[in-house]
Amino acid sequence: MKKYENTGSKDTRSGFGAGMTELGQKNENVVALCADLIGSLKFDDFKKNHPERFFQIGIAEANMIGIAAGLTIGGKIPFTGTFANFSTGRVYDQIRQSVAYSDKNVKICASHAGLTLGEDGATHQILEDIGLMKMLPGMTVINTCDYNQTKAATLALADHHGPAYLRFGRPVVPNFTPADEPFVIGKAILLNEGTDVTIIATGHLVWEALIAAEALEAKGISAEVINIHTIKPLDEEAILKSVAKTKCVVTAEEHNYLGGLGESVSGVLALNNPTPQEFVAVKDSFGESGTPEQLMEKYKLNNQAIVEAVERVIKRK
Repeated sequence: MKKYENTGSKDTRSGFGAGMTELGQKNENVVALCADLIGSLKFDDFKKNHPERFFQIGIAEANMIGIAAGLTIGGKIPFTGTFANFSTGRVYDQIRQSVAYSDKNVKICASHAGLTLGEDGATHQILEDIGLMKMLPGMTVINTCDYNQTKAATLALADHHGPAYLRFGRPVVPNFTPADEPFVIGKAILLNEGTDVTIIATGHLVWEALIAAEALEAKGISAEVINIHTIKPLDEEAILKSVAKTKCVVTAEEHNYLGGLGESVSGVLALNNPTPQEFVAVKDSFGESGTPEQLMEKYKLNNQAIVEAVERVIKRK
């Protein structure tokens, strides 16, 4: 089994901030817009170094999306930043009409996604955003797993033309992907080869999937682990190739199972190779206040839940 080492836990939003700092230096067309959350989105360095390209919109997220769409007409590449709940649910009509329908080159960057927002509770813990965004025609949807990958995705989006949604989180999490690993939009990453089950994970659940694979190995179960950082466009080839070998799949995500990665994978399988599948995801509910660790355990979004899902799905082969 290939081992991935935690080189030091960091928050994924800081990876976004580091990516923006680098983009500010490399690409004069990149501009940043924020909805009164400079510190939370780690825009500090970009604002300090490029004040003429930073726009503090305030708590007016709908206006932020409209301004970003307008800036693209002059050739700018706008990156908007606020919490995931405000980046999508609060401004969905503006995104649909002014960005997606109009095919504007806006990068919607969303921090504090999912349950790991923690103590702020259910009103801020959006678990529907992947579904909302992937349903928009032409929208690229990316959900990164650690600091390094979030930085790499931020850099890659500046070179990608078209509307995109980049989702990341609040807490510190293991940083385990190589700093120099290329980020290819729409291309899955095989983290561990296996023969008995395919585990397809995204975001914070990728590290949990790797831990689960080690636990399964100790039980004599060989798990293939795939990191799906791009949920749309989905790497169907990688999924089908793996499942053809293992004959069963577990998907893992910090999102409602309705509308998330798991549903996208099941759609691919239904059309090409119907396969037993188990979902590690929130089961059609809102979140609640608590520490990230407490919530991930209560809502069964950890490595133990993945192990249990694997044991269930293998019996269905």
